[in-house]
Amino acid sequence: MLYNKKPAMEASRLGYPCKPMVNTDKSLPSVTEHSLPWAVQFSDCDLSQFMKIAANFGSETYAYAVTPNVDHLIRFCDDPSFRELYRTAGFVLLDSRFLAYLLRIVAGLRLPTSPGSDVTAHLFDEVIAPDDKVVVIGGTAEQADILSKRYGLKALRHLNPPMGFINDPATVEDCLRFVENESPFRFCLLAVGCPQQEILAKALQSRGRARGLALCVGASINFLTGGERSAPKWINHE
Repeated sequence: MLYNKKPAMEASRLGYPCKPMVNTDKSLPSVTEHSLPWAVQFSDCDLSQFMKIAANFGSETYAYAVTPNVDHLIRFCDDPSFRELYRTAGFVLLDSRFLAYLLRIVAGLRLPTSPGSDVTAHLFDEVIAPDDKVVVIGGTAEQADILSKRYGLKALRHLNPPMGFINDPATVEDCLRFVENESPFRFCLLAVGCPQQEILAKALQSRGRARGLALCVGASINFLTGGERSAPKWINHE
C-alpha cells in the first residue's frame, strides 16, 4: 500500500487554508515485501486545521469526510468498491495515531492525524451552534436526546436505521431521503459503521440533492455520549 499526502481536497478551491501537496514514493512494506499498487491519499491537515475547514464549509455545496483506521485501510486494499468510496471523499483524515507513528518509524512518513472521535467531539464543543441543523444517522434516540440537551441544539434531526439496513434498498432509500429532506444542513454525522456510512455518503454525493458537510464518524457518538470508551491515551500517543 502506498501512502501520500494531498491538499485538503476541495477545501483549496473553496478558499480554505491548507498546506501544499506533499508527494512521496515511499511505501509501507507488506508481509510479502511487495508494495500494493494502490495509494491512500490522506488530506494534509491536522485536527485544528480541519476544524477551521469544517467551520467555514457552509451549506451551499456537499462533501464528505472519512476517518480511516487500520481496519478500514485493510478493507481499502481488499475491496475495489471501497477504494472508490475513498477516491470521491472530500477529506480523508487519518484516524490512527498508532499507524501514523508506525509509518513515521518504518517509512519515514509524517502524516497528520484527526481521529474520528476527536473530530466529532471538537465539532460539538467548538463549531456547532445551538441553531445549526445537525443530522445524525445512527445511534439511539436516547443518545440523540443527550446531544441535544448537552449542547442546547434546537435543530438536531435523528434517524437510526435497523441493523443490516444496507442490504435493503428500500431502507437505504428511506435513509437517503431523510437526509436530503433535511438539507441544507450544517453537518450530517453518519454513525452506522464501515462501510455502511461511506456508502451512504457516496450515494448522497451521487444524487446531488444534499447540501452541507457529511462526516463518517463510526462509533464517535457512542464515545461522546458515554456508550463506549475510546482507546487509552498511551495507545493514542504519537
